[in-house]
Amino acid sequence: MKISAIFCLVVILFTNLSFSQNTKESKDEFEEVIWHVKAFRPDLKFLNIKAIDKNGNVYDVKAIQNSKQTSLLDVKAFVRGNRLPIKMLVDKRNYYPVKAIDEFGDLLDIKAVTEDGKYLPVKGVSQSGNIIHIKAIYDDKIFYDVFAISPKGKTNSVKGIKMNSAVAETTISGIVVYAHIKSIPQVAD
Repeated sequence: MKISAIFCLVVILFTNLSFSQNTKESKDEFEEVIWHVKAFRPDLKFLNIKAIDKNGNVYDVKAIQNSKQTSLLDVKAFVRGNRLPIKMLVDKRNYYPVKAIDEFGDLLDIKAVTEDGKYLPVKGVSQSGNIIHIKAIYDDKIFYDVFAISPKGKTNSVKGIKMNSAVAETTISGIVVYAHIKSIPQVAD
């Protein structure tokens, strides 16, 4: 009886060791994929989504795929060598503001940029359960969907995700967060 228990323990340890080595090897082999984040106009044109700081500096907004799965990707602002979290804030007036948050608690606006350089706000406009639909808003009356697009042309929707029922999900650098911004498979609005 003791020998069989020891044998089982040894098999379990070697299986776990082998699994963790295979998992580590497969993670090391995966090369990160950066997806573009864009607003989509009905006339088949894309608008770049950018983060803009208080000085007017413009930065890229991208979705990050760091494994083979594409069902849940982080959306970040690429600012001066850092990847800042993009979140939906609790401060709701007409819509939920979508902002990047730096390490000092400074907010960067998230905007869609038109061909003529006009900035359109990107906000959470409606909620279905735990999903908040994000749109680029033109003149407060036309709403453009926001997508993440892989280098191979695969598309995901960019949405706000509530993980719990509390109004505040978390606080980052003193900023109260309503929802996390993620790239997920397309869902109907």
